[in-house]
Amino acid sequence: MTEDRTGSVLLRQVRPYGEGEPVDVLVSDGVVAEVGRIDPPSGVEVIEGAGHVLLPGFVDLHTHLREPGREDTETIDTGSAAAALGGYTAVFAMANTDPVADNAVVTDHVWRRGREVGLVDVHPVGAVTVGLAGERLAEMGTMANSAAGVRMFSDDGHCVADPLVMRRALEYSTALGVVVAQHAEEPRLTVGAQAHEGERAARLGYPGWPASAEESIVARDCVLARHARARLHVCHVSTAGTVEVLRWAKEQGTDVSAEVTPHHLFLTDERLATFDPVNKVNPPLRTEQDAQRMRQALADGVIDCVATDHAPHAAQDKDTEWAAARPGMLGLQTALSVVVETMVRPGLLDWRGVARVMSERPAEIVGLPDQGRPLAVGEPANLVLVDEDAEWTVRGAELASRATNTPYEGLRLPAVVSATLLRGRVTSREGKIV
Repeated sequence: MTEDRTGSVLLRQVRPYGEGEPVDVLVSDGVVAEVGRIDPPSGVEVIEGAGHVLLPGFVDLHTHLREPGREDTETIDTGSAAAALGGYTAVFAMANTDPVADNAVVTDHVWRRGREVGLVDVHPVGAVTVGLAGERLAEMGTMANSAAGVRMFSDDGHCVADPLVMRRALEYSTALGVVVAQHAEEPRLTVGAQAHEGERAARLGYPGWPASAEESIVARDCVLARHARARLHVCHVSTAGTVEVLRWAKEQGTDVSAEVTPHHLFLTDERLATFDPVNKVNPPLRTEQDAQRMRQALADGVIDCVATDHAPHAAQDKDTEWAAARPGMLGLQTALSVVVETMVRPGLLDWRGVARVMSERPAEIVGLPDQGRPLAVGEPANLVLVDEDAEWTVRGAELASRATNTPYEGLRLPAVVSATLLRGRVTSREGKIV
């Protein structure tokens, strides 16, 4: 008699990590139950894999979900949907909400709302300083020990510019076992800055944003972290000089990790010529040489992972003159495709490499025990199925986000997420939320 496995999912003819001949993967009770040639048990949901690539679900260390306070641009509901459609099973929601997530009341609210929606694990990021003002440490201990169990702290959108405040945050973080993530931007070097400081910005009349504004803060914080024996994470690395600072710091034994965004892998300041503020982002799009260094550093492991910096904005905040436009781009649904375009197609990463930079390493950085796990029997079934041969055309109005500010409008990109599973439950399938 065939066993009844109601609630289970059979992924038929899939290729774990894109390797070898297709196999069947049975998911039951939230874990991978069996791998091989499997006759479908009674009551099981079957997803025909057709040789698609099976990977651990993606983990995004840098997402702006805007809730609470700016639900007109994004909500935990819409942002979670975008994440699930993009292959993510966990996201970290940045603290620059309104009110700021600088206390356990706000971080617990974000965590609970994520659980209510249930499409991805939403982990709130706590602010390092009260109100993101950079002056007084927020309640890091209370947030770390709250229901949400905050694992990462960042004033992203603002640099913790005061070295004494940053030093105290790093020292405090060691006792809590948490990570401090820095938005590396020396504010005195970027007053009025609008675009990467270089030939194009000068020709077009944009006030320049020097690479040294990022590199100087990364160098300072790596030294502070080493002396504090703390864990430092560098947000959205964008310059070749920063790569060299990170390389040096890691050689010295500094516990530092770093992320790069898909748009800094793919796009450059050549886009300034369009004067379209959809291309305005913080840090700014850099040169082609910088983008090449980002790609190589990601392949080499100097940069640890890809993080989207998904930043939805309402039309009135983005569709305006360049100087007045808010910086930021959508990223959750396009991240995989951009990584395939910039890293897989040129041979810089294989599918195991994609799993490393989009799932395994980000989960390791923040210590998520059930994410980024190997594709093996008994492991949590946080999974994404990818059709590597498919292509799709990006249309902002068709994305799940409440905003539409994608820089890839009209572009045809490779790779399509065909299904996402969170602890064995299908959350997205064939481009739709389940």
